[in-house]
Amino acid sequence: MQPLTLMPLPYPEDALAPVTSAQTLKFHHGAHHAAYVKKVNDLVGADLARYESLEQLIEDAAQSREDVFNNAGQVWNHDFFWQSMRPAAQGTRGPQGALAEAIERDCGSLEKLVADALSRGEKHFGSGWVWIVLNGGKVSVASTANGRPAFVDGLYPLLVCDLWEHAYYLDHQNKRRAFLEGFFAQLANWEFAQRRYEAHEATRPQARRELGATPTYTSGDAR
Repeated sequence: MQPLTLMPLPYPEDALAPVTSAQTLKFHHGAHHAAYVKKVNDLVGADLARYESLEQLIEDAAQSREDVFNNAGQVWNHDFFWQSMRPAAQGTRGPQGALAEAIERDCGSLEKLVADALSRGEKHFGSGWVWIVLNGGKVSVASTANGRPAFVDGLYPLLVCDLWEHAYYLDHQNKRRAFLEGFFAQLANWEFAQRRYEAHEATRPQARRELGATPTYTSGDAR
């Protein structure tokens, strides 16, 4: 694996307003995310060549290098987060097709799934992430602390929202719930989640047995 590079945003810095302002995105992507990328390169150095993917590095570091795990996990999570959103002006198109059917089957309705995510995200203590995932092949909500990616826990991510204060404090102050509501109402990229779901279903039954063991997402996916 080559040294990590900062993933370009898939939209302009002002595309997520008013939920996320251009000022927030400038700091979040250009300062916080960039700092995680630099830190991983500094910590791992030439040893990055031993790894085939960022996921492999994260899984290895989970057992031995907390500093590498935290920073590499944050690179992965942020890469995934940017793709979990679409410009506010485009509106959030709800899940379609097989994913919509799976949500209805597993959660009762999209409204119930979002309500669960809002509750889980609001109640999450400290920094972290709230995820829409496949858990054992079923759509559900999960949260992880700090920089921990969901795939480390055997979950298959479909969408994620950042719960760190730097993601929302300039725009919403301490009102994390308001940020989460804006994310799901105006920014959530269900088309990205749908592609993820379809990719997972296309590999069944192997994916069911190995859910999370070898994530199909890489830091260059779906840009």
